[in-house]
Amino acid sequence: MRLSPDEMIFWQHGFVKINGTLVFTWGIMLLLAVGAKLITRHLSTDHQRSRWQNLLEIIVTAMQQQISEVGLRQPEKFIGFLGTLFLFVATAALCTVIPGYEPPTGSLSTTAALALCVLIAVPMFGIQDQGLRGYLKSYLEPTFIMLPFNLISEVSRTLALAVRLFGNMMSGAMIIAILLTITPFLFPILMTLLGLLTGMVQAYIFSILAAVYIAAAMHPVKTKAAAASPA
Repeated sequence: MRLSPDEMIFWQHGFVKINGTLVFTWGIMLLLAVGAKLITRHLSTDHQRSRWQNLLEIIVTAMQQQISEVGLRQPEKFIGFLGTLFLFVATAALCTVIPGYEPPTGSLSTTAALALCVLIAVPMFGIQDQGLRGYLKSYLEPTFIMLPFNLISEVSRTLALAVRLFGNMMSGAMIIAILLTITPFLFPILMTLLGLLTGMVQAYIFSILAAVYIAAAMHPVKTKAAAASPA
């Protein structure tokens, strides 16, 4: 029984090796890229649109509304990043129905990479919104004594994102593997369905937390704007 797709080795030459995590991650990335190209190749700007385009626009609008409710202005600016995070984690979970496949999110290296993407995106959006000086100044609020604590907070929440997603995804895969050994019929099917639901929930939670962190990085500007507006 494998604890992680890292243990699934497809090719190795010396210390260089291609494991399951790498293969499945790039496979999902290729699937998302090709799928996005195929889905958007016949989009129309006319009043007459296909049912598929209407469904796609409903989904995108719902995602933008969810991002807006978190507190981010101009949600269309963030949907590319946050939507991709959601789709990657969700697709990694949904593909578990494929025989021989193991979700790359069951590896700490993948979840750490996703968390690092969030770590980079937070200051990037914060600097874009407030400017470099304004964003760096937020680390000194409400007083300069908070600087080390704010820095620790940035690192700790990134670590928490990675470990939370890794633990939830790996535990689901492990439970299914154990049940396959004990009762190879009814229970694994039910647990697989539950695992798909859990994967979708984890994709939603991961994306929302990323949105919350980005919103927090842009919060000082909102606070000043609110204070300047008339009651």
